[in-house]
Amino acid sequence: MMEKNVFNSMERTYKELCLLLLLTLVIVPIGVELLLNELFQLVFSNHLYSGTLTGFVMAIIFTLGVYFIALRPQHLKWKVVGFRSFSKSYWIWIIVWMIVLLVTSILIVILMDFLQVGVENRKTESLKVNITWFTFSIGFISAAIISPLYEEIFYRGFLYKWFRMKWGVGAGLFFSSFIFMLVHIPTYNTLPVNLISGLIFAWTYEKSGSILPAIIIHGAFNGIAVILTTLV
Repeated sequence: MMEKNVFNSMERTYKELCLLLLLTLVIVPIGVELLLNELFQLVFSNHLYSGTLTGFVMAIIFTLGVYFIALRPQHLKWKVVGFRSFSKSYWIWIIVWMIVLLVTSILIVILMDFLQVGVENRKTESLKVNITWFTFSIGFISAAIISPLYEEIFYRGFLYKWFRMKWGVGAGLFFSSFIFMLVHIPTYNTLPVNLISGLIFAWTYEKSGSILPAIIIHGAFNGIAVILTTLV
């Protein structure tokens, strides 16, 4: 059973929210995704390698950001952002939400393709051009392991929890998912998928009291996407 204090175990200060939003909406997009990624591209001349390394740097920055800005000042542990066990009975919901997300995503991508909504994902295109076991492994580890870990720590473990504690469940679901969608620009054709997946991941955190179900669904979904990318 979920502990009653799961969403009441850290202070809600605008300072930490502003600092971490500055990190995700300004510092990382400009300093890492733009400038550092271009540097990596010059070094490797390969969008898959540069994109994967950029993602790894982002994972470190976001994780350390949550730790040094939100956790350490209050002497809190990672359990506060949702790294806790969950009921075995919740596995059925993990499967249900996984199916819902897959079906919904396929329908949305088909619709976006019909509407000719543009997309820019150079890392994915690079993987499709040169598929080997090595490049597939890099793409899979990046998408199915690294991204789900740090994104769930930040967007659900911190952002959802912050908004939820401050303004309630509805605000938490909307604002954390909307920001999660924004950071995926310019992959415009999947933005609705990002919004819906953000809502699902946050809801699983709400109902289970743990970010582990969201990490599992997120990782499986991304892993399936990488596999489909290599087949299509």
